[in-house]
Amino acid sequence: MAWVLFFDGGCGFCSASARLIRRLDHRQRITFQSLQGELAQHFELVQYAAKDGTLVLQRMSDGRIFLRSDALIELARALGGGWRVFTLARFLPESFRDLIYHSVAINRYRFMGKSSCPVDQGRFD
Repeated sequence: MAWVLFFDGGCGFCSASARLIRRLDHRQRITFQSLQGELAQHFELVQYAAKDGTLVLQRMSDGRIFLRSDALIELARALGGGWRVFTLARFLPESFRDLIYHSVAINRYRFMGKSSCPVDQGRFD
């Protein structure tokens, strides 16, 4: 199974997070695409998410799209191994999970600023 992770390529926090996830993805199952990139332009939902920098993860086997905290839970599943423990967060109310997600998302530029150089897309190889 493979996933495509759409992230805010203009955000330093998001770009650094994508690089970290790439290092953690030992099975190389995740492909990375900027929300501002060409591929994102083909998905209406992804274009909508790009307006507020929402993390989007698409599972390629069935085309299902995950947003915000659901994307983080599915990402833990995609990474496998010990990261799967974070899939237990799905038992928390989505409104609570998304509240925490939103508080980080609205402050993401404060954490690391804007990305001054674009992150390579694809597998970062």
